[in-house]
Amino acid sequence: MFPVDKIRKDFPILKRQVNGKPLVYFDNAATSQTPQIVIDSIVDYYSNYNANIHRGVHSLSQEATDKYEGARLKIQAHFNAKHPYEIIFTSGTTHSINMVAHGFSSILKPGDQIIVSALEHHSNIVPWQMLCEKTGAVLKVIPMNEDGSLQMAVYHQLLNDKTKIVFCNHISNALGVINPIKEIIDAAHKFGAAVLIDGAQSCPHIKPDLQALDADFYVTSAHKICGPTGIGMLYGKEAWLEKLPPYQGGGEMIDTVTFEKTTYAGLPHKFEAGTPNISGGIAFGAAIDYMNSVGFENIANYENELLSYGTQELLKIEGLKIYGTAAKTSVISFNIEGIHPYDIGVILDKLGVAVRTGHHCTQPIMDFYKIPGTVRASFAFYNTKKEIDILVEALKKAKSMLG
Repeated sequence: MFPVDKIRKDFPILKRQVNGKPLVYFDNAATSQTPQIVIDSIVDYYSNYNANIHRGVHSLSQEATDKYEGARLKIQAHFNAKHPYEIIFTSGTTHSINMVAHGFSSILKPGDQIIVSALEHHSNIVPWQMLCEKTGAVLKVIPMNEDGSLQMAVYHQLLNDKTKIVFCNHISNALGVINPIKEIIDAAHKFGAAVLIDGAQSCPHIKPDLQALDADFYVTSAHKICGPTGIGMLYGKEAWLEKLPPYQGGGEMIDTVTFEKTTYAGLPHKFEAGTPNISGGIAFGAAIDYMNSVGFENIANYENELLSYGTQELLKIEGLKIYGTAAKTSVISFNIEGIHPYDIGVILDKLGVAVRTGHHCTQPIMDFYKIPGTVRASFAFYNTKKEIDILVEALKKAKSMLG
């Protein structure tokens, strides 16, 4: 039996009320909630050893450096990266993607091809469009099926010797659909292309093994994994990180500086200019520890129960349609016939239920389905079936008011 009642006590925000109702938080795909142990790690840093890292000889600086670099080691171990310096701290997934896109601007030539999936978040579309405009490279798209899966036969046809990089999310933020990234990676590598995987939506639910996947780049954000906002990770294979130029210039990322010439520091510092989000990095490590203490297999099994139950109960509502029915994780994206998703979201909020409405930064998906957006209920391991019942009753009330 999954100890959800015990786990919920770890999250102080779950005790609060919204509009006089107990909070039901189903917006986990946008950001997860933060357990007290992670909050405490931030308070501990600012209360006891707040100092800049790497450069100081005094005790506080050394302690902060040890904790920060200790977090990097935790993240390396969790994702099974080969080396700790293949883990680059960033401000989040979007920052990580832009770093790689910037790096490829010095590699791509006119006529080179890059491939993106139709299921991407805008942050994994726009930087590559900008890159194509800058370099003359051509953007190709893996189309999607009605059930939210990718048309893999078309992907294999798109690949050729001109393909330089492929980028795809591990799990769709809008639909929760799990993409066949191992097949995507292996096929791209046969043509010598690099692959970037957006793991923002996968990391809360599964534990990616980066060496087994053989991804060239993998990116995620701590705030999706019970950590704080403003901190994330770019994993890159050592050979690729050595090949790419620095993204920013400044302190920390240099080896020597004269007015005639600057030489750059080795990995990971080459990509970590300036004073980093020190408390965020430490808290990222604390969040990884917390998630592993719950156990990813336990999380996956329990969230699959929530997904199954939620799907079953929501489909009992007449006129409700779920988008994305291929194999997926605990996200249900839906509409009720004749009612705008925004209007549903407003009423749910009045009843204490937090969901996300709109296009979820995936406008091409909504265009494919010819809809303005969806209501998205995304479940985490601290949610309950009772909360799903509250959602269902709130939707019935919304439907009676708006239908």
